[in-house]
Amino acid sequence: MSAPIRSLAARYYTDPAVFEAERTGLLARTWQFAGHASALENPGDYFAFDLGGESLFCIRGRDGEIRTFYNVCQHRAHQLVSGSGQTRVVVCPYHAWTYELTGELRAGPNIKAVEGFDKSTVCLTSVRTEIFLGFIFVNLDDDAAPMDEWFPGARAELEDFVPNWADLKPLEWVEIPENCNWKVSVENYSECYHCSLNHPTFSTGVIKPETYDIQPQGYCLRHTTECNSLDQMTYDIDSGFAHNEEYSSWFLWPMFSFQVYPGNLLNTYHWRAIDADHVVVWRGWYSVGGEDNETVRRMAVQDRATTVEEDIHLVESVQRGLKSRGYVPGPLVVDPSCGVNSEHSVMHLQRWMREAVDG
Repeated sequence: MSAPIRSLAARYYTDPAVFEAERTGLLARTWQFAGHASALENPGDYFAFDLGGESLFCIRGRDGEIRTFYNVCQHRAHQLVSGSGQTRVVVCPYHAWTYELTGELRAGPNIKAVEGFDKSTVCLTSVRTEIFLGFIFVNLDDDAAPMDEWFPGARAELEDFVPNWADLKPLEWVEIPENCNWKVSVENYSECYHCSLNHPTFSTGVIKPETYDIQPQGYCLRHTTECNSLDQMTYDIDSGFAHNEEYSSWFLWPMFSFQVYPGNLLNTYHWRAIDADHVVVWRGWYSVGGEDNETVRRMAVQDRATTVEEDIHLVESVQRGLKSRGYVPGPLVVDPSCGVNSEHSVMHLQRWMREAVDG
């Protein structure tokens, strides 16, 4: 008889050296959410963001393509942009070196006086970028496999569950700081062993716990369930689309998840790791055209007050416990038949976590 699989040692969640290894390794080699393409509707629209200790920015070119660059001038390293905005060209605030929207150097004060200076050899450093159903993802690894290889089937399944995805824009972003390691938060999201005890609204008003299951699809964890009490839903779920009576979720390793509630209501999670003890979780809520929608607003408020609030207390307690000298990692409850009371999804996650740190 084989020994039970034990949870990861506490150091994976508490040691700053482990976090640094993830920052320079895992976060630099995986697909990370940057923003929504609707924020870059016109040529020259841009926004800056931080990822794995790097400052980056996305910008839409005159050819309509969205590109991502490291936010650093190739002259003497001043950062180029901050926040969001619109520009005809990218101008460095330090010495006014000017770049095209495609990253090529356009001009710089007195550069023609430099013998042998060839501006065609100077270009902003680009970052691998993919648009996934209107969501912008980037990968600092130029040789990374495409998202469809990382997450097989996810794109087609999401198109089926959210057929109007091209019409959706962000309506609201809910910021949730958590005093825990990002992996504690991701693990909590990726199992429902704790749901019936800790999430009564979610367990009785959305999912049917005995049908809930989570299975890997490449580096995607696919959550499926039958829904509960659809006749008691607080909003009209008759969207006219298929799957309107279903809930499903697609967690894209390591820090993003698409969720679809009954009525084909799209919402997302994305995580931004701060340090070994802190993460910020963002809940995204979407509506047609980004226009105000009472149902979506009400769902966002209810979600923040129930499931999200309940999870904050859970993950922060876990982080405190991981620092106790009395903690010995216990066996994961991996049921061969899977289901809601099994931690097989955490087993898969922890294998990916271990690989990211230990190789």
